[in-house]
Parts: sequence; C-alpha cells; structure tokens
Amino acid sequence: MPERNLDFGHFGARGIKGHEAVARQLDALAGYIATPITAQRGLLARLHYLTRTDHARTAARTAGLTVTDRTVRAWLAGTRSPSRQNLERIEQAYRTVRRENVARYLLARLNRGGQGTRVEFHPLNQSGVSQPHQRVVAFRTMNIRRWDRIVAAWAAADDQALDDAWIDKVVDLGSQWGQYEYVTTIGFAA
Repeated sequence: MPERNLDFGHFGARGIKGHEAVARQLDALAGYIATPITAQRGLLARLHYLTRTDHARTAARTAGLTVTDRTVRAWLAGTRSPSRQNLERIEQAYRTVRRENVARYLLARLNRGGQGTRVEFHPLNQSGVSQPHQRVVAFRTMNIRRWDRIVAAWAAADDQALDDAWIDKVVDLGSQWGQYEYVTTIGFAA
C-alpha cells in the first residue's frame, strides 16, 4: 500500500502499530484474570476456567493444553506444581479460550446494532524527533460500524489478518490515513 511506513522511527518517533493498540484494547476489554499465573490463586483460577465444563476442557486441549486429567487434578489439589513450560501453556490456553468466549459478546457491544463505536486515535510520540523533521499529526476520532473482521482476527490471534482488517477501517480517515498506521494508543469502549 502506498501509505505504509517503510522505515518507522528513523528520525526518533515512537509508537506502536495501530492493530497492536487495538489488540491491547480488546485484551483489556476481555477482562483477563489479574492475578499472575505464578501465584497459586492465579494458577487455580485459570485451571478452574479451563476445566469447569466439557466444552472448556475441549477448547483448552485444542488451544494446546495437552496434559492428562490426572495431572490437572493434581495441580488443582496442590500436590504437584506445573513446570515453567506448562505454566506458559496454561496461560496461552487460557488467553485463547477467553478470547473465543468473549469475542461474540464484544462484537455485539462494538457493533451496537449497526451504530458502531467511536474510536480515538492518539498520534505517535514525536518528542525524540528534531524540530525540522516533525510533522503535524492531530488527535482524531472516527466511528467504526463493522467490527466483524477485527474481532475475528483478534480472537484467532492472527496478527496479519488483524493488521489487514484494521488498515481497511483506517483508510476511512481520508487521504492522510498513513499518519495513523503507528500511534501512541487507540481508545474505545464496549
């Protein structure tokens, strides 16, 4: 695409890609368990979430948690502790299953029956850029009405699909949409 930045940060600008900011905001809206997995309470909360129903257990196995039921029962009872590798698998499976579970709810809230959701674009940080190289990038808002591709890509953890879906929406900002490929943050609520 002609507006894509090829050498971002060359003059000292700082920011993140817009789709990464959207993923962070959707993660915040998903309401993950706040207690870290390294704490017993956080581990137990994640294990209960992943094992409370047959559907949850199947989704956890599909997401990569392939330990036996006996091992999971030992972890829940506290007689055994998971290895560091299994902790990472539990965390990844938990986030994957949680995303799948809340995606439909978030989609309905963001689409709001066709009304959409107001999105705020906070421009990139140019404090490290010398004065002659700075450009005027204003705070912008826009209303996004169809979140289907964005939420589906986020739920599937498909970074490239999320980037493509997000750029398709950002193009609606007009001829200077490329200035908002990198941002400080993106804000919206559901």
